[in-house]
Amino acid sequence: MTRAVSAIVGIGLGNGAALARRFAADGSPVALLSRSPDFSSQLARELPSARAYACDASQPEAVQAAFAQVAAQQGTVGTLIYNAGSGAWGSVEQVSGADLEQCWRVNTLGLFTAMQAVLPGMKQRGGGAIVIIGATASRRGGAGAAAFAQAKAAQRALAESMARQLWPQGIHVALIIIDGIVDLPRTREQRPDKPESFFVQPAAVAESAWWLTHQPRSAWSFEIEARPFGETW
Repeated sequence: MTRAVSAIVGIGLGNGAALARRFAADGSPVALLSRSPDFSSQLARELPSARAYACDASQPEAVQAAFAQVAAQQGTVGTLIYNAGSGAWGSVEQVSGADLEQCWRVNTLGLFTAMQAVLPGMKQRGGGAIVIIGATASRRGGAGAAAFAQAKAAQRALAESMARQLWPQGIHVALIIIDGIVDLPRTREQRPDKPESFFVQPAAVAESAWWLTHQPRSAWSFEIEARPFGETW
């Protein structure tokens, strides 16, 4: 059987790039899906067996088209990492209905459409893995996260529904709850007084995702948390 593709939706400087590098490390084909292909195309040139695809996760037709391209050019997806995310910040009086809908479309509808695109191939192969990059906002709605929290909560509920359905079929659905500030150039600029230990390291998140996809089936995890040791929880 040919090696299955690892498809990563949401490629950027932080977790997306780290996930791409980790899953490409063993030479497996990697599909990099992102709304803007500029960065992902550059990254694909640096990685073995990687290809970049334009994909606006908020648009079901775009997601379906991108995964059709992946199947035609690289083969069947055996691992899906859903890292696409959209956040609009503000209270219920500050955000708009459009903000709320856009957050939901990227975080939840995009995941739903991507899952539907890869499941037939995973079932045909007899198994697979789907890992979603979530957030603590899925567990508690902060006053300033009226749009973002509802989308992440819906995403988590969808992931749990899919896990309950798909685990018996050999498809491991898992969620990583990010609890902290991801280490990015802009987050460093915003917090110049914070040490490196304050930030969530993208390479460490990617390692956790890779580990989830390689867990023995008798001891699968649904939800794990990724936070720096200094984070209050």
